Amino acid sequence: MKTSDIYILCIEDEHEVLDAVVRDLEKLEDQFPVETATSAEEASEVIGKLLEENKKIGLVLCDHILPGENGIELLIELHKNEKTHNTRKVLLTGQAGLDDTVKALNQARLHHYIAKPWSKEELLEVAVELLTDYVIEQEENILPYMSSLNANRLSESIRTRRSVSDG
Repeated sequence: MKTSDIYILCIEDEHEVLDAVVRDLEKLEDQFPVETATSAEEASEVIGKLLEENKKIGLVLCDHILPGENGIELLIELHKNEKTHNTRKVLLTGQAGLDDTVKALNQARLHHYIAKPWSKEELLEVAVELLTDYVIEQEENILPYMSSLNANRLSESIRTRRSVSDG
C-alpha cells in the first residue's frame, strides 16, 4: 500500500493521550501519515510545513484545551483557510462546554465530536468515515484507498462518477 499525500494531524497537549490517539489510528498510518502537535501554535507550524510541501490534511483530531490558543479557535482558522477548508475536523475532548461545542459546529464546521474517554473502535470508525468523505470529495483517483477506507462507499462513488461522465 502506497503512502498518500493526505495526512492526519493529531493535536493534544497531554503526551499519554496523544500517544493513545496515534496508537488507535495505527491501522491507517501506512496510507495516511500521522503528524502530531501539542499546541495550536505547533499545529499551525506543522500545517504550514505540510502545505508548503503540497501535502493535504485530510483529518484533524484536536483537543479543546491547549496551551495558548484553544483548539476550537484553531479549527475555525482551518475552516477559513482555503487550503484546509475541506479538511475533516474532529473535536476530541472531555472539557468543551455547550457554548464552545456550538461555536465549533457553527464556525469551524466541525464534522464530529468525540468525548474522552473514547473507544479505539469509535475513533477508528470516525476517522475511516471522515477520510472516506474527504477522498471521495477531493481525490480524482480513489482506487488506491479501497483497502484502508470504506470500500463500499468508494465503489459507489466510482460507479456514480462513471455514469455521470459516460453520459
